[in-house]
Amino acid sequence: MIQLYFDPACPFCIRVLDFLAEQEIPFEPRQISLGADSDTRRELIEMTGRSTVPFLVDPERDVRMHESLDIIDYIRTHYDR
Repeated sequence: MIQLYFDPACPFCIRVLDFLAEQEIPFEPRQISLGADSDTRRELIEMTGRSTVPFLVDPERDVRMHESLDIIDYIRTHYDR
């Protein structure tokens, strides 16, 4: 199952979250706050070297990516119903 690291205050994250909801695509939410320290935020930084969101992880295809429009295109290609 895809994982999405996101901050609910980020408009780019909201764009991806809205798309996932509209298409009813299941995902594992990995919510962080860009303004606060958390285990999830540290996990993201360890994985990518930065805390930029949205960030998609697709363990089934070994894909990791930033950028909301790229993420939506990827999901549309591989998971859209």
